[in-house]
Amino acid sequence: MFFMRSLTLADGQKAARGEREQRPKNKPEKGLNMIDAITVETAHLLGDALPMMHRLRYRVFVERQGYEVPSLRGMEWDEFDTPAAVYLIWRDERGVVGGVARLIPTTFPYMIKALWPDMVEGHALPSQPDVWELTRLGVDRTLPPATRARVIGELMCACGEFALQNGIKSYLMVTAPQMVKGAIAAAGWPTELLGEPRNLGRFHVVVAKATVTEEGLQAARRFHGIQHPVLRIAGEEIAIAA
Repeated sequence: MFFMRSLTLADGQKAARGEREQRPKNKPEKGLNMIDAITVETAHLLGDALPMMHRLRYRVFVERQGYEVPSLRGMEWDEFDTPAAVYLIWRDERGVVGGVARLIPTTFPYMIKALWPDMVEGHALPSQPDVWELTRLGVDRTLPPATRARVIGELMCACGEFALQNGIKSYLMVTAPQMVKGAIAAAGWPTELLGEPRNLGRFHVVVAKATVTEEGLQAARRFHGIQHPVLRIAGEEIAIAA
């Protein structure tokens, strides 16, 4: 299941049993809450950021949203968490993960094609290096409202920056129709609906294709009050799966 676990933007919940994540060793510098891009190969550079991300996803998508997906010891994952996936994570000044997004190239198995190909009408499902899928976008609900809004904006800008740096022209996503006019529009992404909205369980969702441009990124930065790039690559570079 996916829906907009991608874009349940401000969702999240308190840590299980009220516990908080412990401060990791490799924390961001004070005042620099940038978005780090990691893979399973580079996650070790940020200490325990990867398991912290999976715990945040559990709180957002299992505890709060009630999705029936695999979990173990308070961590959520699925079959699309492969070495091809790139994770964008936001951490606070203590190094605690408070926001996440997952990016998957459509040249590898991805959620829409594997689980809901019938939701795409009149369009071929892509398998090309310049189209990626955006999923698992979520933010910790325990953050203050102003911080949640900032994290959402920075994650959306980071998605745009990553796309422009890596020759990605568009993202596929499953989202609530109102999100197309909300956070996605605020990201400056022209968006095309690839099918009619339908119900998946208790969620009303649609498949959308969002085009990323430099002009759109600048518009998103202005909308969110962001005056500088927010994306930081863990390590020197990420080897993009082709």
